[in-house]
This record gives sequence, structure tokens and C-alpha cells, in this order.
Amino acid sequence: MTKQEGDWLAHSTADAVARRSYGKLVAFVAARTRDVAAAEDALSEAFAAALDDWPRNGCPKNPEAWLVTVARRKFLDTVRANRREITTDNLEDTADAIESISESEEIPDRRLGLMFACAHPAIESGIRAPLMLQAVLDFDAATIASAFLISPATMGQRLVRAKTKIRQAGIPLRIPDRTELRGRLDTVLDAIYAAFAEGWSDAVGSDLARRDLAEEAIYLCRLVAQLLPNEPEGLGLLSLMLHAEARRSARRNAQGKYVPLAEQDPALWNTQMIAEAESLLYRASAIGSVGRFQLEAAIQSAHVARRRTGQANWTAIVALYDALLLLSGSPVAEVNRALAIAESQGARAAITALDAAAADARLAEYQPYWAARADVLARLGAHDEARHAYDIAIGLEKDVSVRSFLDQRRGLLT
Repeated sequence: MTKQEGDWLAHSTADAVARRSYGKLVAFVAARTRDVAAAEDALSEAFAAALDDWPRNGCPKNPEAWLVTVARRKFLDTVRANRREITTDNLEDTADAIESISESEEIPDRRLGLMFACAHPAIESGIRAPLMLQAVLDFDAATIASAFLISPATMGQRLVRAKTKIRQAGIPLRIPDRTELRGRLDTVLDAIYAAFAEGWSDAVGSDLARRDLAEEAIYLCRLVAQLLPNEPEGLGLLSLMLHAEARRSARRNAQGKYVPLAEQDPALWNTQMIAEAESLLYRASAIGSVGRFQLEAAIQSAHVARRRTGQANWTAIVALYDALLLLSGSPVAEVNRALAIAESQGARAAITALDAAAADARLAEYQPYWAARADVLARLGAHDEARHAYDIAIGLEKDVSVRSFLDQRRGLLT
């Protein structure tokens, strides 16, 4: 193997492990040390060491075990140098806290424990879900800030404070007793859904990192559903994500162009995923406690009716959004409700709903709001206003295919 080939193999292996296992490795290293930031730093150094060692000595048989071993050493080096809240007497205990892993062993998956730890009551409520996204799924602060509609600088500062709190309070990074689970579940589900939404933004799955996010979110939600099989919101979220994932292949046509939901070919939807999603939603509804994710899954289920009847049940969809708004007050739900109103009651009623939603300042830089506004204004014949809204939507959109779709719609205005 040439040096160039060795370098390429080392980098591609490290990239694959980081993409696939970052959260699992952080959770494992941090599980007993209760120091998320130090675990992240140690793993960062371990990956840097891998890029130096693997091209020269070849990739190890078990890259994850190699990284954990090096991260353990880096962590202890830092502890010795800083003596951070660890005395000489208990340094040995700290060393033993990160178990050694042999080349034949699989790294235990402790991500769910880390997520529930991030939802501990001692952590500020508004930062719990963002903390999970960074610690477990390696989101950067800017991406998280965008998902939660706040500034990256503010988000970064709050994440640092939360990790410090975990260390100083000695919060155990494990799945808590069942008596504590339910109080933290909503935050864990919020984080899982945010991760899925980021993965869902890659419509065709061509971005491996984002495709893995969607798959990981579904996997983590399955773990939650197994842990708490009688919690309807866990089942509802899994149903919601499967319904959405079932439509992935229909979101682009053969030329790679964006296809909105209303124009998708239902024959391209994954029937197996839809059947599982419907079954999960039925199980959740039978428990008798309605929540946000069940309602969102029910909305997706109402869209599925088009596969059987040839048309979506827009009246039912509006009613479901009404119920969702009562529970969540989400500005995103208000935008989607307005689009459903456009289909069931007409553009005039829809623009009234959008005007009401615009009172929420967070929508000012929310692309779907401007795209929805442009569409409704175009239906009303207010072409100058629609063109302006399309301009804003195009400027806010990152996906080239969606920008092209919006530009095409704008071009139809006279």
C-alpha cells in the first residue's frame, strides 16, 4: 500500500467511526467520570492521534477500542496536569472508571444514559435538548442554535455552562431509576426529534452524516420505546419519524428536483415503514394520553390517506393542527396549519392565519414561513408581495434543489 493509499484509508476509517460512533464513544468515556467536556476533549485528541498513527502503522482491527484506550490515557494526562477536583488518592479510581476494551470487544452503547443525564433537573431546562444534540450526536453550536432559533454565541455559552454543571454536581451519566425516567422523557424525545429533523433535511440521503443522523434518531427512539413500552409519546415519535422516513424516496424526482408533499407519488412511499408507523400510533392512542408527537404522527397518518383515497383529508389535518397548537403553541405548527387551511378553506383564510403567526419574531428567519407566505399570496394574486416573500425564502434556503423549486415558482408570477 502506498503512503497516499494509507493516508486515505486512515482518514476514511476515522471519518466513518466519528460519523457512526462519536456519541457512543463520548457516552462510554464520560459514563463514570461524569465529565462530558473532558470526554469530548480526550476523544478529540484520540482522533488526532489516530490520524498520525494509523497511516504509519495501519488501521487497528477495532478502531473504537483503540480510540477509547487513547482517550482514556489523554483524559488521565489532563487530570494529572490540572488536578481538577481529583486528588492523588482517587486518581487510580478515576483510571479504572474507564474500562479497558480489547480488540475483540464491542463498545457498550450508553448514549441513552447520557441523554437522560443531560435531562437531569439540575440542568437548565432550555439547554437540556441542545446539550444532548452536542454530546450524543456531535452537533456544532451553530447548527443547534439554528434548530432552536437562538444565536450561536448564546447557545455556545449555555452548552459550556451545562457541561460544567454536570461535572460540578456529579450528575451520574446513566439511565435513572424508573421513577425519574418519565420526568425526563419529554426532553430526550425533543432531542431525538431535532436530530431526525437535521437528518431529514438531506432529502435523498446523499450526505452520509445527515443520513446517519436520521437512522440514529430512529434507533435511539426504538431504545426509548423498548425501555418505556407504555409511554405513548415515545411510540408517537417513532411513528412520526417512520411516517416521514417512508416518504424519503418520493421527495426528489428522477432528475433530483424537489417534489413537495402534495405532488409526491404515493406509490413511492415505503409501505412497510408506513404499516409499522400506523401500528405504533394505534398502540399509543390506545393508552389514552394524547401528546404532541402523537398528534404530529396523526397528521402524517392523515396524509397517508391519499394513498388509499387519492386525496388528503385537509379538514382532519386542520383539526389536528388546532389540537397541536393548544398543546405546544409552536410557530412551526402555525405555519403548517396555515398551509392546510389554504387547501381546506382557501387562500384568504390562510393569509389571515399566517399574519397571526408572524407576531412570533422567531419566524422572521424561518424559511418555510416565507415559502408558505409566498405560495398563499400567489394564490391571492398579490404577485409583488409574493415575489418579495419568495426572495426571502430563497435567500434563507440552503438546499439547492429547494431553492431551484422556489425560484421556478417565483418565475411563474406575472
